[in-house]
Parts: sequence; structure tokens; C-alpha cells
Amino acid sequence: MLAEIITIGDEILIGQVLDSNSAYIGKELNKIGISVYQITSIQDDRKQILKTLAEASQRVDIILITGGLGPTNDDITKKCLCEFFDDTLVRDEKTLRHIEHLFEKYIDTPISNLNRDQALLPSKASILHNEYGTAAGMWFNENAKVFISMPGVPYEMKGLMEREIIPKLVETFDRPYIIHKTIITLGLGESAIAERIEKWEANLPVAIKLAYLPNLGMVRLRLTAKGEDEAHLKDIIENQVTALYEFIGDIIYGFEDEDPIEVVISRRLTERKWSLSTAESCTGGRLATKFTQAPGSSVCFMGSMVCYATESKIELLGVPKELIEEKSVVSEEVAKAMAKGARDKFHTEFAVSTTGNAGPTKGDSDAEIGTVFIGIATPEGVTAHKFMFGNHRDKVIGKSVNKALELLQKSILNYKAKS
Repeated sequence: MLAEIITIGDEILIGQVLDSNSAYIGKELNKIGISVYQITSIQDDRKQILKTLAEASQRVDIILITGGLGPTNDDITKKCLCEFFDDTLVRDEKTLRHIEHLFEKYIDTPISNLNRDQALLPSKASILHNEYGTAAGMWFNENAKVFISMPGVPYEMKGLMEREIIPKLVETFDRPYIIHKTIITLGLGESAIAERIEKWEANLPVAIKLAYLPNLGMVRLRLTAKGEDEAHLKDIIENQVTALYEFIGDIIYGFEDEDPIEVVISRRLTERKWSLSTAESCTGGRLATKFTQAPGSSVCFMGSMVCYATESKIELLGVPKELIEEKSVVSEEVAKAMAKGARDKFHTEFAVSTTGNAGPTKGDSDAEIGTVFIGIATPEGVTAHKFMFGNHRDKVIGKSVNKALELLQKSILNYKAKS
């Protein structure tokens, strides 16, 4: 069972709007055993839309379209669908009442004829109720193919997928099971992991596919099995995961369907009634953001200092000026002093610090761009670790955050084991 996702809108092609819709739709389809064969983004152009619909119908069983359903003249998806299906627009009274209700209750501007005309819908379509907006979804059956049109506004599209489309697809099609298990590893690169698991990978059952998904200091290993027997697929994947621990158990953090590492850290700290603070330079508050986004983190996360300038490290964290002059602001000694300063200021059991050159210029240090020191302060003392994370600013910052989380988790686990 194959599907194609078509996103319509010039704003996507020029990079003005990020296409998050396709990622969401693909993930939801995969959950119910429908594989996405292709994702296509096209202009708000009649010929292009008609051509793409015709080509997609030759490739797949289900075509899902987002965008181009607004009230203005540049939104032409409905007209193109009518042309493609040799159809006409008719007024749907239920949709019209819904539009009028939305304007009466939630929208300050007066309703216009353009808004009312959004209730003009193709006569051959089954109408999908859009609870959150004025653009209804549409479902067409044509020559054993299903075409589904949705608005491009993400929360409206998601509402339609959850309430209307996924249940209807499940009811309409017999689908295989697609089972994924994604293992998250920290601390080793893609090629190093491949060498360590070469023997395991060579003996994978034919029914299982392995994909390497590297990303800034972590590598995800995705196992996929597809077939008719769900229980059997789950068993063979779990058996392979168990076998994998023999090869890389020391770097496996967890699984993608589990909580992210910052949530796990916050939970462990809360369980032991321990607290955490951060002192950040090159990461600019990214670590603190990770923790404050985790629900319930206020119990254990006491605060952060983003001390970007050298003077702030001295004045706010108490890093000795002489130490910076002697060792440089990007150094093991300063990373330690920053972590200790945060731990003392916030009165926490644990603290983590980052200082480095993320680029593109060297700033207050002569250290090579990509040089990062991460400090960890615990009740047992302070340590710091040096890393070289390359010469791309975003890559350096992202790797620094992930490595800091990895080191912090290990420090908490080691201290917990001893206490």
C-alpha cells in the first residue's frame, strides 16, 4: 500500500514556510501500514497541479494533498480538482454553517462572500469536517485510487488526519504491519558503530532493514520489519535489539519512542531530590532550553547563567580573571570554574558548563574554531572534557549540547551508583 504526499504552495518552494506537514503525514501513515513512496512540492500553478495529480495516480494508491484551499484567488486547488475529476463546485450547507459559526464566535473581521465561497466544494467529493478552520477537507475515489485534499495550516491538517482521514483509511484498506524500533546511541560516530556491529548486521534476518541516522553527536539505528503477522515482526526485532547490546551496549542510551535524555535526567534528579544548574557560553542557553521544555523540570532545574562575554564569566560566575588570562577563556580550567560557579550560585548538586569557539571568528580566545570544553560539577568534585566539533557553527553548538547531556547523564548515574 503506497501513498504520495503533494504539498502545494510557492511559499514552500522559496523557503518562506517549512514543510512540516509532510513529516507528520508520513509518520502517521507509517503507523497504519501505509508506506510513503514520494513527497512532491509544487507551485500554485494549474498545469503543474494537474500534471502532478496525473503522475501520482500512476505511482501510488493514495494521494494526499495539502495547501491551496484558502479564500483568495491564488488558492486554486479546488478548481484544479474539479478540472481533474471533471466536476463542478456546489455549496455544502453544513460547511457554510460551520464557517459562519467560526466567524461569529472567534473571528473579529466580518464574514465576506470570499469566506462563504469556501463552502463551494466539488460535488464528487466526500466532505471532511475541519473543526479548526474554514477550509473543508475532501476525499475522492477515482479508478480505485483515493485522493485526499487538506488545508496547509498544520494544526488544521493534523485535526483532519486524526479525526477523519486516518480512521477512514483504516476502514477502507487492508494494510500490512510496519514495525520500527529506533535505538539511540551516544558517543560514537556512524562509521565507528558500523565497524563494531559488522558481524551483527551481516546476520540480520532478511525481513529486517537497518538504517543509520546520524545527527550531531548521536546516531540512531532504525530497524524496520514489514509483514502480515504483527506479533512475529515484533519478536524478531526485539531479538535483534537484545543481540545488539552485546556489541554496543555501552553507548546505547535508549529508544526513540521513549523520553528524550533531558527528561530522563530530570526524572532521575527528581527521584533522588537532587538539583541541576547550567553555565553556558558557546551554547548560548540551548542546554537550559532543553531542560525547561521538559514537563516538571522546575522541581530539579534551578537555573542557568548564559555568560557569553569574558566579563560575565568573571563577574557572575566568579571565574578568576587571572585564570582566564593565564589559561584562556576556552580551556579546561575555565570550564571547571564555570561549572563550580554555577553549582555554588544556584546551590545545586550538579552543574554543567560549556565554553568554546563555535565560530565563525575566534572571539576572546585563540583556540581553534570547533574547540569546546564541557565541565561537570558533582558533589564529588569537578571535571572537564575537551572536544573538537568541526568548523560549522550550528554543528559545533548542537554537538556540544548533546555531548553535555551525555556526560551529565553518566555523571549522575555514576554518583547514584556510589551513593
